[in-house]
Amino acid sequence: MSQFRPAQNHLSLGDAFFDRVAPADFPQTILRHRDQRWAQRMGLGDLTQAQWLAHFGRFEPLPGSLPQPLALRYHGHQFRSYNADLGDGRGFLFAQGHDLVDGRLLDFGTKGSGKTPWSRGGDGRLTLKGGVREVLATEMLEALGVYTSKSFSLVETGEALYRGDEPSPTRSAVLVRLNHSHIRIGTFQRLAYLEDAESLATLLDYAVAQYYPELADAADKPAAFLEAVVGKVAKLGAQWIAAGFVHGVLNTDNINITGESFDYGPWRFLPAYDPDFTAAYFDETGLYSFGRQPDTLAWNLTRLAESLLPLSSIEALEPALNTVWPIFRAELPRQMLRRLGLKPRDTETDGAFVTDLFGFLSASKAPYEQFFFDWRGGALSAERAARSPSASLYATEAFRPVAAGLEHYGPADDVNLGHAYFARATPRTMLIEDMEAIWAPIAEADDWRLFESTLADIAEMRDAYGIKP
Repeated sequence: MSQFRPAQNHLSLGDAFFDRVAPADFPQTILRHRDQRWAQRMGLGDLTQAQWLAHFGRFEPLPGSLPQPLALRYHGHQFRSYNADLGDGRGFLFAQGHDLVDGRLLDFGTKGSGKTPWSRGGDGRLTLKGGVREVLATEMLEALGVYTSKSFSLVETGEALYRGDEPSPTRSAVLVRLNHSHIRIGTFQRLAYLEDAESLATLLDYAVAQYYPELADAADKPAAFLEAVVGKVAKLGAQWIAAGFVHGVLNTDNINITGESFDYGPWRFLPAYDPDFTAAYFDETGLYSFGRQPDTLAWNLTRLAESLLPLSSIEALEPALNTVWPIFRAELPRQMLRRLGLKPRDTETDGAFVTDLFGFLSASKAPYEQFFFDWRGGALSAERAARSPSASLYATEAFRPVAAGLEHYGPADDVNLGHAYFARATPRTMLIEDMEAIWAPIAEADDWRLFESTLADIAEMRDAYGIKP
């Protein structure tokens, strides 16, 4: 721990932004997952297992960081209905520290760490299955090039939980996630709702100082901040589409100001392209379906713009907000070509190619991840694609425009087709049946071998795609 660079910057905001809380006292702590790559990067790689459990299971403070956990206060729109009774209800900000590689301030936030003043009658706990799902989501998304939180630690806690959406009693856990920020759109919404312009200005100054220091001298800091957040969030939306990912619960309290994907509940990956594909069984209208995610992000960003009005003006904020669609339209082809390991050409050509690509995926219902795997490197992979389980789909009329387009793209420098991963017949996927297959032996026999081998498989995939921490 001698390399750990602690921080407690969030305390500078003052008590109006959080509640000091105590963690739950768990019957047991059994380590189930430890992200050693990110532990090394945070200067915590040399912790013994006992030390790890003390800090990330019992929440003994990390030296020099927060002396006590903070349950953060925020509001938010949930399925477009405003909720002023939110806040960290089963989690808290446990610690802050600096990334040893690039110096960024990072947060250690929890999920399932006990009741807080914002628990709203809940037990403040997390099911073990929910923790396993979040680990798998973050690992898979990172491997696919999505800017995501990291599942830093998962500890089983020995309590029997009762839930209406899975067989009960079920096992419990506490998760620690590593995030660039836990400040959300809903954090700003709360202060606007309370008409607390002074605290709103304090929050904006803090957010700029910690996450966007290049904006410190901007002529209109709120508008410059909004434009920066819009750019990050629009890029995230394009990354989700390229990854075939459905977050499931895109409430404004689940969108943070650094454009980092986090908080995974009923997530899903697409089996095949379907704009109406939803992740949450309770999303009865498809509000947060795969194809509506960009619209939802734009709607949420509009709520951020509204929250900043007390500090700026419509005339300044509207142009910043309106950058969302040009950025998304430019970013989506880049992300799709990145996934294919191809060099972009020009905006018009790339946009037309991606339109043809989505037309093929829609008409053929080709397995989403299989397509990107088969055509990594474009024409260089024609022989590989001819051996694919989806090969017959590539011989159809619907594929001809895509095939013609692929001929005109050169491979990216990191195409890496010589990697052993691309010698496989099928890619690593994380569909709902994959997830259930991983969970079944854990639930039935406490057998974690498939979970561990899946993480190794994802690590190989990450290496093949050249994704760095």
